[in-house]
Amino acid sequence: FPEAIKGVMDKLKEEKSGIFIALDDINGLSTNPDFANWYKSFVDNVAIRYPSNFPAFIMSIGLPEIRDSLSRLQPSLMRIFRVVSVKKLSDAEVKEFFEKAFKKVNMEVEPEALEDMVKFSSGLPILMHEIGDAVFWNDEDGKISEDDALAGIFDAADRIGKKSLDPKVYRAIRSPRYRSILRKLGEEPMPISYFKKKEIESKLNAGERKVFNNFLRKMRELGIIVPDIEGGRGAYKFVNKLNQVYIWLENQRSLKSNF
Repeated sequence: FPEAIKGVMDKLKEEKSGIFIALDDINGLSTNPDFANWYKSFVDNVAIRYPSNFPAFIMSIGLPEIRDSLSRLQPSLMRIFRVVSVKKLSDAEVKEFFEKAFKKVNMEVEPEALEDMVKFSSGLPILMHEIGDAVFWNDEDGKISEDDALAGIFDAADRIGKKSLDPKVYRAIRSPRYRSILRKLGEEPMPISYFKKKEIESKLNAGERKVFNNFLRKMRELGIIVPDIEGGRGAYKFVNKLNQVYIWLENQRSLKSNF
């Protein structure tokens, strides 16, 4: 790869002033030691061997947690990054996205359906795209009702779980042993980013309380939650926003199916 990039740069340097490389959606790669080591080697190669008058800019795009993962695998990578944080989209921006997307394909969206799609997207582009696509294919009459939207939203939740979550995390979240506890974590009107052990424990039945400590240990081992120092004793926070939203989506699916 470094040799190939140098070849491209040699061809472009007379016409262009630099090269920009975007490594999009590297969330899955961030847990791979080979990728972390390759990244470090590639950056070192660029710094030493490439012409200084033709800069190469590399942007790695993913969830904030990938930086923590890469730092554990290759600590020296941290001196390379200049972090640019992108806030999640506002409800108004998400609404505008769906309105424009469905207008382009001449589909009408009922207000309740649009409200659900905005709510369940949680301002995350990955959820917006999956939900929009699933709703589009679930609709049969060109008019998206709330039922159409919910069917698409929960199809999208399955896609996201299979495509974007670590397989071990996905299996643990869907495990019958822990599913009822996870549903208690997903009972809030919107996804939570942190919780206190006592608050969740008070919602559990006797059987759930027996395995709750094992549940917390398993979630920590998988990197789903970490202790929240600022929250005090017994407080935990989700490491990855996608995990917390997926848990919430699964609970919402369960609630809707019971009606």
